Amino acid sequence: MATLTEHNRIVVKIGSALLVDRQTGALRSNWLRALAMDVRFLKERGCDVVLVSSGSIALGRGALDLGTGNLPLEQSQAAAAVGQIRLARAYEDALTPHQIVTAQVLTTLEDSRNRRRYLNSRATLEQLLSLGVVPIVNENDTVATDEIRYGDNDRLAAQVAVTVGADLVVLLSDVDGLYTANPTEVSDAQHLDVIAKITPEIEAMAGEAGSGLSKGGMKTKVLAAKTATASGAALVIAHGGAEHALKTLNDGGKATWFTPQGDPQQARKRWIRAMKPNGEIVVDAGAAKALQSGKSLLPAGVSGVSGTFGRGDLVSIVSADAQVLGVGLSRYTSQEVAQLKGCQSSEIEAILGYPGRAALVHRDDMAL
Repeated sequence: MATLTEHNRIVVKIGSALLVDRQTGALRSNWLRALAMDVRFLKERGCDVVLVSSGSIALGRGALDLGTGNLPLEQSQAAAAVGQIRLARAYEDALTPHQIVTAQVLTTLEDSRNRRRYLNSRATLEQLLSLGVVPIVNENDTVATDEIRYGDNDRLAAQVAVTVGADLVVLLSDVDGLYTANPTEVSDAQHLDVIAKITPEIEAMAGEAGSGLSKGGMKTKVLAAKTATASGAALVIAHGGAEHALKTLNDGGKATWFTPQGDPQQARKRWIRAMKPNGEIVVDAGAAKALQSGKSLLPAGVSGVSGTFGRGDLVSIVSADAQVLGVGLSRYTSQEVAQLKGCQSSEIEAILGYPGRAALVHRDDMAL
Protein backbone atom coordinates (compact mmCIF):
# COMPACT_ATOMS: atom_id res chain seq x y z
CA MET A 1 0.00 0.00 0.00
CA ALA A 2 1.23 3.48 -0.88
CA THR A 3 1.92 6.33 1.51
CA LEU A 4 0.21 9.69 1.12
CA THR A 5 3.47 11.50 0.44
CA GLU A 6 4.08 9.41 -2.69
CA HIS A 7 1.29 11.40 -4.35
CA ASN A 8 1.42 14.87 -5.87
CA ARG A 9 -2.11 16.16 -5.40
CA ILE A 10 -4.44 14.89 -2.68
CA VAL A 11 -8.15 15.54 -2.14
CA VAL A 12 -9.21 14.85 1.46
CA LYS A 13 -12.89 14.44 2.31
CA ILE A 14 -13.86 15.15 5.91
CA GLY A 15 -17.22 13.91 7.18
CA SER A 16 -19.50 15.84 9.52
CA ALA A 17 -19.22 13.20 12.22
CA LEU A 18 -15.48 13.87 12.45
CA LEU A 19 -15.66 17.63 12.50
CA VAL A 20 -18.72 18.19 14.68
CA ASP A 21 -19.57 16.57 18.02
CA ARG A 22 -22.83 14.76 17.40
CA GLN A 23 -24.03 15.27 20.98
CA THR A 24 -23.37 18.99 21.40
CA GLY A 25 -23.18 20.22 17.78
CA ALA A 26 -19.89 21.94 18.64
CA LEU A 27 -16.76 21.96 16.52
CA ARG A 28 -14.12 19.37 17.50
CA SER A 29 -11.40 22.01 17.72
CA ASN A 30 -8.57 19.75 18.92
CA TRP A 31 -9.24 17.31 16.07
CA LEU A 32 -9.20 20.12 13.52
CA ARG A 33 -5.94 21.52 14.88
CA ALA A 34 -4.38 18.06 14.53
CA LEU A 35 -5.67 17.84 10.96
CA ALA A 36 -4.05 21.20 10.20
CA MET A 37 -0.71 19.81 11.42
CA ASP A 38 -1.15 16.84 9.09
CA VAL A 39 -1.90 19.15 6.15
CA ARG A 40 1.29 21.07 6.91
CA PHE A 41 3.16 17.73 7.00
CA LEU A 42 1.89 16.88 3.50
CA LYS A 43 2.57 20.31 2.05
CA GLU A 44 6.11 20.34 3.43
CA ARG A 45 6.69 17.17 1.42
CA GLY A 46 5.50 18.75 -1.81
CA CYS A 47 1.86 17.63 -1.89
CA ASP A 48 -0.97 19.88 -3.07
CA VAL A 49 -3.94 19.48 -0.73
CA VAL A 50 -7.65 20.15 -1.31
CA LEU A 51 -10.09 19.66 1.58
CA VAL A 52 -13.69 18.69 0.81
CA SER A 53 -15.44 19.33 4.08
CA SER A 54 -18.86 18.57 5.41
CA GLY A 55 -20.06 20.34 8.51
CA SER A 56 -21.82 23.56 7.55
CA ILE A 57 -25.35 22.29 8.23
CA ALA A 58 -24.24 20.47 11.38
CA LEU A 59 -22.58 23.62 12.75
CA GLY A 60 -25.47 25.84 11.67
CA ARG A 61 -28.19 23.71 13.19
CA GLY A 62 -26.30 23.78 16.48
CA ALA A 63 -26.03 27.56 16.37
CA LEU A 64 -29.73 27.84 15.52
CA ASP A 65 -30.75 25.20 18.08
CA LEU A 66 -32.58 23.15 15.44
CA GLY A 67 -31.99 19.86 17.23
CA THR A 68 -31.29 16.49 15.59
CA GLY A 69 -33.23 14.58 12.96
CA ASN A 70 -34.16 15.53 9.40
CA LEU A 71 -34.71 19.19 8.60
CA PRO A 72 -37.05 20.70 6.00
CA LEU A 73 -35.18 22.07 2.96
CA GLU A 74 -35.61 25.69 4.04
CA GLN A 75 -34.17 24.99 7.50
CA SER A 76 -31.27 22.98 6.03
CA GLN A 77 -30.37 25.86 3.75
CA ALA A 78 -30.66 28.37 6.59
CA ALA A 79 -28.46 26.16 8.77
CA ALA A 80 -25.94 25.91 5.92
CA ALA A 81 -25.82 29.68 5.53
CA VAL A 82 -25.12 30.14 9.24
CA GLY A 83 -22.74 27.20 9.49
CA GLN A 84 -20.69 27.97 6.40
CA ILE A 85 -19.27 31.11 7.99
CA ARG A 86 -18.29 29.15 11.07
CA LEU A 87 -16.79 26.33 9.02
CA ALA A 88 -14.63 28.64 6.90
CA ARG A 89 -13.46 30.56 9.97
CA ALA A 90 -12.59 27.32 11.77
CA TYR A 91 -10.36 26.15 8.93
CA GLU A 92 -8.70 29.53 8.63
CA ASP A 93 -8.02 29.65 12.37
CA ALA A 94 -6.57 26.12 12.30
CA LEU A 95 -4.32 26.53 9.24
CA THR A 96 -3.13 30.14 9.59
CA PRO A 97 -0.67 29.33 12.42
CA HIS A 98 1.08 27.02 9.92
CA GLN A 99 1.38 29.86 7.38
CA ILE A 100 -1.18 28.15 5.15
CA VAL A 101 -3.67 30.35 3.28
CA THR A 102 -7.17 28.94 2.84
CA ALA A 103 -9.91 29.62 0.29
CA GLN A 104 -13.60 28.79 0.35
CA VAL A 105 -15.01 27.15 -2.78
CA LEU A 106 -18.74 26.38 -2.96
CA THR A 107 -20.05 24.19 -5.76
CA THR A 108 -23.05 22.18 -6.96
CA LEU A 109 -23.47 19.17 -9.24
CA GLU A 110 -24.56 21.56 -12.00
CA ASP A 111 -21.08 23.13 -11.93
CA SER A 112 -19.47 19.87 -13.03
CA ARG A 113 -22.17 19.00 -15.60
CA ASN A 114 -21.85 22.34 -17.39
CA ARG A 115 -18.52 22.43 -19.24
CA ARG A 116 -18.22 26.22 -19.03
CA ARG A 117 -18.68 26.18 -15.26
CA TYR A 118 -16.42 23.13 -15.03
CA LEU A 119 -13.59 24.92 -16.83
CA ASN A 120 -14.02 28.02 -14.67
CA SER A 121 -13.90 25.88 -11.51
CA ARG A 122 -10.85 24.03 -12.78
CA ALA A 123 -9.01 27.21 -13.65
CA THR A 124 -9.76 28.78 -10.26
CA LEU A 125 -8.69 25.71 -8.29
CA GLU A 126 -5.53 25.33 -10.38
CA GLN A 127 -4.61 28.95 -9.71
CA LEU A 128 -5.23 28.57 -5.97
CA LEU A 129 -3.08 25.45 -5.80
CA SER A 130 -0.30 27.07 -7.81
CA LEU A 131 -0.23 29.82 -5.17
CA GLY A 132 0.11 27.31 -2.35
CA VAL A 133 -3.46 27.80 -1.09
CA VAL A 134 -5.48 24.97 0.50
CA PRO A 135 -9.02 25.22 -0.96
CA ILE A 136 -11.88 24.22 1.35
CA VAL A 137 -14.60 22.84 -0.94
CA ASN A 138 -18.20 22.19 0.06
CA GLU A 139 -21.50 21.73 -1.68
CA ASN A 140 -23.36 25.04 -1.86
CA ASP A 141 -26.20 23.88 0.39
CA THR A 142 -27.68 27.38 0.61
CA VAL A 143 -28.85 27.20 -3.03
CA ALA A 144 -28.66 23.53 -4.05
CA THR A 145 -31.91 21.60 -4.39
CA ASP A 146 -32.23 17.89 -5.13
CA GLU A 147 -31.88 18.16 -8.90
CA ILE A 148 -28.51 19.96 -8.69
CA ARG A 149 -27.08 18.22 -5.62
CA TYR A 150 -24.32 15.71 -5.21
CA GLY A 151 -26.09 14.72 -2.00
CA ASP A 152 -22.93 13.53 -0.29
CA ASN A 153 -19.34 14.73 -0.10
CA ASP A 154 -17.83 11.34 -0.98
CA ARG A 155 -18.85 11.74 -4.60
CA LEU A 156 -18.13 15.47 -4.48
CA ALA A 157 -14.56 14.66 -3.41
CA ALA A 158 -14.18 12.26 -6.33
CA GLN A 159 -15.48 14.89 -8.77
CA VAL A 160 -13.11 17.51 -7.32
CA ALA A 161 -10.28 15.04 -7.88
CA VAL A 162 -11.32 14.71 -11.53
CA THR A 163 -11.50 18.50 -11.87
CA VAL A 164 -8.03 19.21 -10.46
CA GLY A 165 -6.30 16.08 -11.79
CA ALA A 166 -5.55 14.70 -8.31
CA ASP A 167 -3.80 11.35 -8.02
CA LEU A 168 -5.26 10.45 -4.60
CA VAL A 169 -8.59 10.84 -2.81
CA VAL A 170 -8.73 10.23 0.94
CA LEU A 171 -12.17 9.63 2.45
CA LEU A 172 -11.89 10.21 6.19
CA SER A 173 -15.02 8.88 7.82
CA ASP A 174 -16.31 6.88 10.79
CA VAL A 175 -15.37 3.56 9.14
CA ASP A 176 -11.89 2.10 8.50
CA GLY A 177 -12.57 0.65 5.09
CA LEU A 178 -14.65 -1.84 3.17
CA TYR A 179 -15.54 -5.26 4.60
CA THR A 180 -16.97 -8.34 2.93
CA ALA A 181 -20.12 -7.65 4.96
CA ASN A 182 -21.30 -5.12 7.54
CA PRO A 183 -18.96 -5.84 10.51
CA THR A 184 -21.53 -4.61 13.01
CA GLU A 185 -23.90 -7.34 11.82
CA VAL A 186 -21.58 -10.14 10.66
CA SER A 187 -18.94 -11.17 13.19
CA ASP A 188 -16.59 -12.84 10.68
CA ALA A 189 -16.70 -10.06 8.08
CA GLN A 190 -13.25 -9.61 6.52
CA HIS A 191 -11.56 -6.25 6.03
CA LEU A 192 -10.34 -5.63 2.47
CA ASP A 193 -6.94 -3.91 2.34
CA VAL A 194 -6.58 -3.39 -1.43
CA ILE A 195 -9.15 -3.50 -4.23
CA ALA A 196 -7.63 -3.64 -7.70
CA LYS A 197 -10.94 -3.56 -9.56
CA ILE A 198 -14.48 -2.63 -8.52
CA THR A 199 -16.60 -5.61 -9.54
CA PRO A 200 -20.34 -6.16 -9.01
CA GLU A 201 -19.35 -8.36 -6.08
CA ILE A 202 -17.41 -5.51 -4.48
CA GLU A 203 -20.35 -3.15 -5.00
CA ALA A 204 -22.67 -5.68 -3.38
CA MET A 205 -20.54 -5.62 -0.22
CA ALA A 206 -21.25 -1.92 0.29
CA GLY A 207 -24.01 -1.25 2.80
CA GLU A 208 -26.04 1.90 3.38
CA ALA A 209 -25.28 2.54 7.05
CA GLY A 210 -24.09 6.00 8.01
CA SER A 211 -23.83 8.00 11.20
CA GLY A 212 -26.38 10.39 12.62
CA LEU A 213 -24.69 13.40 11.04
CA SER A 214 -23.28 11.84 7.87
CA LYS A 215 -25.28 11.39 4.67
CA GLY A 216 -22.81 9.06 2.98
CA GLY A 217 -22.78 5.31 3.65
CA MET A 218 -20.35 2.74 2.24
CA LYS A 219 -22.26 2.59 -1.04
CA THR A 220 -21.50 6.24 -1.80
CA LYS A 221 -17.83 5.63 -1.01
CA VAL A 222 -17.61 2.78 -3.51
CA LEU A 223 -19.37 4.94 -6.12
CA ALA A 224 -16.81 7.67 -5.39
CA ALA A 225 -14.04 5.11 -5.83
CA LYS A 226 -15.41 4.17 -9.27
CA THR A 227 -15.26 7.81 -10.35
CA ALA A 228 -11.84 8.48 -8.86
CA THR A 229 -10.09 5.35 -10.12
CA ALA A 230 -11.52 5.76 -13.62
CA SER A 231 -9.96 9.24 -13.67
CA GLY A 232 -6.54 7.86 -12.72
CA ALA A 233 -6.63 8.59 -8.99
CA ALA A 234 -6.23 6.11 -6.16
CA LEU A 235 -8.85 6.30 -3.40
CA VAL A 236 -8.52 5.26 0.22
CA ILE A 237 -11.20 4.87 2.89
CA ALA A 238 -9.89 5.35 6.42
CA HIS A 239 -11.21 6.00 9.92
CA GLY A 240 -10.65 9.62 10.82
CA GLY A 241 -12.03 9.80 14.35
CA ALA A 242 -8.71 9.96 16.16
CA GLU A 243 -6.40 12.95 15.95
CA HIS A 244 -3.71 13.01 13.22
CA ALA A 245 -5.70 10.69 10.98
CA LEU A 246 -3.71 11.63 7.86
CA LYS A 247 -0.34 11.07 9.53
CA THR A 248 -1.57 7.72 10.84
CA LEU A 249 -2.70 6.73 7.36
CA ASN A 250 0.63 7.79 5.89
CA ASP A 251 2.38 5.57 8.44
CA GLY A 252 0.42 2.52 7.30
CA GLY A 253 -2.82 2.77 9.28
CA LYS A 254 -5.69 0.38 8.58
CA ALA A 255 -7.66 1.36 5.48
CA THR A 256 -9.00 0.15 2.13
CA TRP A 257 -7.07 1.29 -0.95
CA PHE A 258 -8.66 1.31 -4.41
CA THR A 259 -6.14 1.04 -7.25
CA PRO A 260 -6.24 3.71 -9.99
CA GLN A 261 -6.88 2.75 -13.60
CA GLY A 262 -4.11 4.61 -15.45
CA ASP A 263 -3.09 8.14 -14.45
CA PRO A 264 -5.04 11.44 -14.26
CA GLN A 265 -3.52 12.98 -17.40
CA GLN A 266 -4.20 9.93 -19.57
CA ALA A 267 -7.76 9.66 -18.25
CA ARG A 268 -8.42 13.32 -18.99
CA LYS A 269 -7.04 13.01 -22.51
CA ARG A 270 -9.32 10.00 -23.14
CA TRP A 271 -12.31 12.01 -21.90
CA ILE A 272 -11.48 14.91 -24.20
CA ARG A 273 -10.93 12.68 -27.24
CA ALA A 274 -14.30 10.98 -26.70
CA MET A 275 -16.24 14.21 -27.38
CA LYS A 276 -17.43 15.48 -30.75
CA PRO A 277 -15.87 18.78 -31.89
CA ASN A 278 -18.25 21.70 -32.50
CA GLY A 279 -15.89 23.78 -34.63
CA GLU A 280 -12.31 24.38 -35.77
CA ILE A 281 -9.52 26.74 -34.82
CA VAL A 282 -6.81 27.16 -37.49
CA VAL A 283 -3.29 27.87 -36.23
CA ASP A 284 -0.12 29.10 -37.93
CA ALA A 285 3.15 27.17 -38.14
CA GLY A 286 4.63 28.81 -35.06
CA ALA A 287 1.65 27.88 -32.93
CA ALA A 288 1.64 24.32 -34.31
CA LYS A 289 5.26 23.91 -33.25
CA ALA A 290 4.54 25.41 -29.81
CA LEU A 291 1.64 23.01 -29.26
CA GLN A 292 3.84 20.01 -30.06
CA SER A 293 6.29 21.17 -27.39
CA GLY A 294 3.55 21.24 -24.74
CA LYS A 295 2.43 24.88 -24.88
CA SER A 296 -1.11 26.24 -24.61
CA LEU A 297 -2.82 27.81 -27.62
CA LEU A 298 -2.64 31.61 -27.44
CA PRO A 299 -4.59 34.10 -29.59
CA ALA A 300 -1.45 35.24 -31.42
CA GLY A 301 -1.10 31.85 -33.10
CA VAL A 302 -4.66 31.66 -34.43
CA SER A 303 -5.27 32.48 -38.09
CA GLY A 304 -8.88 31.36 -38.54
CA VAL A 305 -11.99 29.89 -36.96
CA SER A 306 -15.01 28.00 -38.30
CA GLY A 307 -18.20 26.59 -36.83
CA THR A 308 -20.23 27.82 -33.90
CA PHE A 309 -19.18 26.87 -30.39
CA GLY A 310 -19.44 28.18 -26.85
CA ARG A 311 -17.07 28.33 -23.93
CA GLY A 312 -16.17 24.86 -22.79
CA ASP A 313 -17.07 23.24 -26.10
CA LEU A 314 -14.66 20.91 -27.87
CA VAL A 315 -12.92 22.23 -31.00
CA SER A 316 -10.52 20.73 -33.52
CA ILE A 317 -7.14 22.42 -33.76
CA VAL A 318 -6.05 22.49 -37.41
CA SER A 319 -2.84 23.55 -39.15
CA ALA A 320 -2.72 25.96 -42.09
CA ASP A 321 -2.53 22.97 -44.49
CA ALA A 322 -5.73 21.45 -43.00
CA GLN A 323 -4.01 18.79 -40.88
CA VAL A 324 -5.83 18.06 -37.60
CA LEU A 325 -3.29 18.53 -34.82
CA GLY A 326 -5.63 17.62 -31.99
CA VAL A 327 -8.69 18.69 -30.04
CA GLY A 328 -9.28 20.86 -26.98
CA LEU A 329 -11.80 22.67 -24.84
CA SER A 330 -12.15 26.30 -25.89
CA ARG A 331 -12.14 28.98 -23.21
CA TYR A 332 -13.88 31.39 -25.59
CA THR A 333 -16.86 31.34 -27.94
CA SER A 334 -16.35 31.11 -31.69
CA GLN A 335 -17.32 34.78 -32.01
CA GLU A 336 -14.75 35.78 -29.40
CA VAL A 337 -12.03 33.67 -31.05
CA ALA A 338 -12.75 35.44 -34.36
CA GLN A 339 -12.21 38.78 -32.62
CA LEU A 340 -9.05 37.66 -30.84
CA LYS A 341 -7.21 35.80 -33.62
CA GLY A 342 -3.70 37.08 -34.15
CA CYS A 343 -3.70 39.39 -31.12
CA GLN A 344 -1.48 39.33 -28.04
CA SER A 345 -2.92 38.03 -24.78
CA SER A 346 -2.34 41.45 -23.24
CA GLU A 347 -4.83 42.91 -25.75
CA ILE A 348 -7.76 40.64 -24.81
CA GLU A 349 -9.43 43.05 -22.40
CA ALA A 350 -9.22 45.96 -24.84
CA ILE A 351 -10.75 43.87 -27.65
CA LEU A 352 -13.54 42.13 -25.71
CA GLY A 353 -14.22 44.86 -23.16
CA TYR A 354 -13.55 42.56 -20.20
CA PRO A 355 -10.54 40.63 -18.88
CA GLY A 356 -10.16 37.07 -20.11
CA ARG A 357 -7.82 34.12 -19.77
CA ALA A 358 -4.49 34.29 -21.62
CA ALA A 359 -4.93 30.96 -23.44
CA LEU A 360 -7.71 30.14 -25.89
CA VAL A 361 -7.15 26.43 -25.21
CA HIS A 362 -5.05 25.49 -22.20
CA ARG A 363 -2.60 22.62 -22.63
CA ASP A 364 -4.33 20.67 -19.81
CA ASP A 365 -7.58 20.83 -21.80
CA MET A 366 -5.99 19.59 -25.02
CA ALA A 367 -5.35 16.17 -26.59
CA LEU A 368 -2.96 16.14 -29.55
